[in-house]
Amino acid sequence: MEKYVGGKLHGIRVTGSKLNYHGSITIDADFCREVGLKPLEYVEIWNKMSGARISTYVLYGKGGSRCCILNGAAARTCQEGDEIIIASSIYGEVDDIIALKPRVLVFGADNGVVDRITYEVFRRPDGSLDMTVTSEVPDNDYGFPTTMVSGAHPPSSLLERRDRD
Repeated sequence: MEKYVGGKLHGIRVTGSKLNYHGSITIDADFCREVGLKPLEYVEIWNKMSGARISTYVLYGKGGSRCCILNGAAARTCQEGDEIIIASSIYGEVDDIIALKPRVLVFGADNGVVDRITYEVFRRPDGSLDMTVTSEVPDNDYGFPTTMVSGAHPPSSLLERRDRD
């Protein structure tokens, strides 16, 4: 068994904190459902502003609220307005991640979704693993290697170019 990314909320802004709560992170349920985060699932949280890294569990907030509220001790790691990354994990075999195709929501101001990304792992004709990243935003500046950015199924020209590089 190996650990893989299961889903991700990238650049979501912290909208509040509740220090005296028992713990967790409350996230808009619509966001959670779209990337496959489940209630009470443990997630990793990375604060892009401070570099802090924590883990806690998910509580569903009101759908459509765009909320991202850190509770309990987690409330000390982020300030309102901080951009964070929330990632879930799955444990499984490579065929599990091939079947899953993890989804990512990318956020802009006011926690509006500005992009939807899919990670797709696949087997090349020789049996080795590879992956593509599909984004709804063409010419984005996310830093993915250009050889990874493609449509849902990588064209043979992409594989040939990788073989030459």
